[in-house]
Order: sequence, then C-alpha cells, then structure tokens
Amino acid sequence: MNTDKIIPVRKEHLLLMLVLFWLGPGVRILITGIQAMQQVKDACPERVWWLCLIAVAVAVAFSFMFNNFIKRYTARILNFPVRKKSLFAFFDLHGYLLILFMMGLGISLKFVPGMPAEFFAGFYPGLGTALIIAGLRYFASWCRAMAGGKCMCKHKC
Repeated sequence: MNTDKIIPVRKEHLLLMLVLFWLGPGVRILITGIQAMQQVKDACPERVWWLCLIAVAVAVAFSFMFNNFIKRYTARILNFPVRKKSLFAFFDLHGYLLILFMMGLGISLKFVPGMPAEFFAGFYPGLGTALIIAGLRYFASWCRAMAGGKCMCKHKC
C-alpha cells in the first residue's frame, strides 16, 4: 500500500510538522516545570538556584541528544525522492516508537506516587527548553529548505 496518498504534503512542510511536534510539547512541559519551580520557591526558596542549575544541565544534555534527531530527520525528509509525502512521514517507524516510549515515560512520571515537586522543578524546565530549541532548529531547517536548500552550516541539513 502506498502511504504517500494519505494526506500528501510537500516534503518541506513536513519540517513544519516537526516544528509543531517539538515546540508544542516543549512549551507545555516548560510551563509545567515553571509552575513546579514556583511551588518549590514558595516552600523552600533556597533550593531554587540548585534547581535552575539542574534545569540548565538537563537542557544541555537533551539538546545534544536531540541534535542527532534533528540532523537525521531533516536529512531524511529533504532527501525523499518525491515532492509530496504523507503528512505522517516525518518520522520512520523507529522514530515513532522512540517518541511513544519517551512520551509514555514522561506521562507516567506524573503518576508515580511520592514524586517530589523538586524533580519536576529541575527536570521539566530543562526538558521543555531543549524541546523548544529543537523546534526552533527544525524551523531554521524549514527556512533553509524554502530558500532553496542553502545550508549555512558545515553539516548536511
């Protein structure tokens, strides 16, 4: 079965789907983390600086990890041999399974009894920031693709 007929879109617009796919959850997770940070600040203000440092470390670590996703899926999309692909072709099966696992793990953390607010206050702002940065990098890839594929970086985008 040819899946390219299911809601076909230009391959450059698949990059816009990735922008939304990463930015949307990134903003939501960042907001949740900021709310948790506010709760911790109200209860124990001296812990906020440590949690901010943890958030920065998490953001840096996940940004490096997401960098591989960005390179891989940008190159994959732009190297499609056809002009239009299915709206759902921005990930391959491995990518969808990995994203489902990560989302399931993240959602399940909210339901772990006794999970301290400090965890969410340190982890979620960093993760949300890394997701937002990834979304913005996909947006930059889309801008380059729409400008004729002129990539200014040393990597194959």
